[in-house]
Amino acid sequence: MAEGLFNAAPPPGWRARSAGTEPGPRVSDAAIALMREVGIDISGGRPKGLADAMGPDVQLIVGLCAEEACPVIPGVRALHWPLPDPRERDLIQFRQIRDDLRTRVAQLVSDLTRGAEGTPPKRDR
Repeated sequence: MAEGLFNAAPPPGWRARSAGTEPGPRVSDAAIALMREVGIDISGGRPKGLADAMGPDVQLIVGLCAEEACPVIPGVRALHWPLPDPRERDLIQFRQIRDDLRTRVAQLVSDLTRGAEGTPPKRDR
């Protein structure tokens, strides 16, 4: 959901790549349905492990996990947003998590657009 929210209106030159420490076999039907509610189609997405998303161009990591499970890369700025795993919640709670994530992503996009994160905007290659 975070990747879809961010990439729906990213700051110039930025793009998100989502990954997890324990990715499931496919994007959940609930996540797809709840993202459609806000006009974003993530049905073509696929869960990825951390190795699939990391690379030399990573400038910011936003961890949505338990702090001890979040990746640390020396020299890469990291944010920690401790949100519960929505897969373990009912639909109402899942929607609340999506909405919380949507608010946080919107603020991050705003901050990155203004350069408030302390790093220059990343240019896509």
